[in-house]
Amino acid sequence: MPRVTMLGAGSGFTRRLAADIMQIPGIEKGQFALVDIDPKRLELAQGVVEKIVKMSGHDWTVEASTDRRKMLPGSDYIINTIEVSGVDTVDFDYEIAAKYGVKQCIGDTVGPGGVFKGLRTIPGWLGILSDAEELCPDALVLNYTNPMAMMTLAGLLSSNMQLVGLCHSVQGSSQGLAHYLGIPYEELRWECGGINHMSWFTVLEHDGEDMYPKLLADYEANPDKYEGDMVRMELAKHMGYYVTESTGHMSEYVPYFRKREDLLAKYIRDGYSGGSGFYAKSWPSWRKGCDESIRRQIADEEDIDLSRSHEYASSIIEAHMMHKPFVIHGNVLNTNSGLIENLPPDCCVEVPVLVDKNGYNPCRFGRLPTECAAINLSNIGEQQLLVEAVIEGSREKAVRALMLDPLTAAVCSPEEIRCMFDELWEAEKAFMPPGME
Repeated sequence: MPRVTMLGAGSGFTRRLAADIMQIPGIEKGQFALVDIDPKRLELAQGVVEKIVKMSGHDWTVEASTDRRKMLPGSDYIINTIEVSGVDTVDFDYEIAAKYGVKQCIGDTVGPGGVFKGLRTIPGWLGILSDAEELCPDALVLNYTNPMAMMTLAGLLSSNMQLVGLCHSVQGSSQGLAHYLGIPYEELRWECGGINHMSWFTVLEHDGEDMYPKLLADYEANPDKYEGDMVRMELAKHMGYYVTESTGHMSEYVPYFRKREDLLAKYIRDGYSGGSGFYAKSWPSWRKGCDESIRRQIADEEDIDLSRSHEYASSIIEAHMMHKPFVIHGNVLNTNSGLIENLPPDCCVEVPVLVDKNGYNPCRFGRLPTECAAINLSNIGEQQLLVEAVIEGSREKAVRALMLDPLTAAVCSPEEIRCMFDELWEAEKAFMPPGME
């Protein structure tokens, strides 16, 4: 009987993942242990998970507490979806950076937003893993919280827990490519590897035929079809490979598209397609809307979708518990021999991972095309240095991590970046790591 502990249970992930878990064949009994530091959102989470369990007809108990140490003992699976600072810092992450000319769309992976989200989140995350090592050392840990590569790398370097970082961009992007090409998804052959939010489809085939010429020819002939995906298609056109993360995200990770107003006008569109400040402007209303939706679902005023999604959590639990091996694309530590040969050892890579009764078994990917590896490397240095900064308590290394960011460096001088960092630090001081010098 599995015990699944969800940390940050007030997040939008909880009801989706709980519904997925209820669809695992052969696991009719179990325990959900929900943890959130916000009692009101925790109560909502408990209510909707209890509703999902009841609708499924399964015999699962649902416990909830603001104290994770009460919930962790006996856990078989720990799902992390924490959001440190809630909505209190999203405006700072965007507005202060924008004052210096760095106009982010999302700001949760690298750049000013990613660096400061890492500074806010990693210390608490390492505390969670320390508690888990003491209270449930055999549990499998599933991290959904961004900045994914920084969070996963910090956890893998600091903890002995079996840990994988999970995203849905590989699943979503491969399905999107099949749609663009007009090919049934199950008939599309693809291989994908790199780093989180920047993995590359190095193989894209149908019936043995390379699909890249068709994709790029269609882009040239029908640009309106790709209006919301301009950055990814431009990179595929000029670099030869399609990347996993959306235009809104990807435009922040490279120096090409957001450094001048004319480039923003040419390649960037509103909303998730790159709109400046999209996340900062939308996150507070999303969060409120999520809570209101849960209230309606608990009151039977809104339907709950119980179908199984493409999120990996339930497939991991099924593979591990039911001895049904399953391959995910997960974020893991690059080995000394190199899961991806031309990326550094001890960085976080996103590769196929076989999940079985033994847990996570990362698979060797081989070499990325040199140009893809080089673009990955431009983000890896920033990720590694920020993780070092938090683990070592070095504010100076955190400053230098931001100086390595491709977009920030394309817009600002080192002195300007240092001033931006100091201003962000002062604004978010309440959430910064204590004692960082």
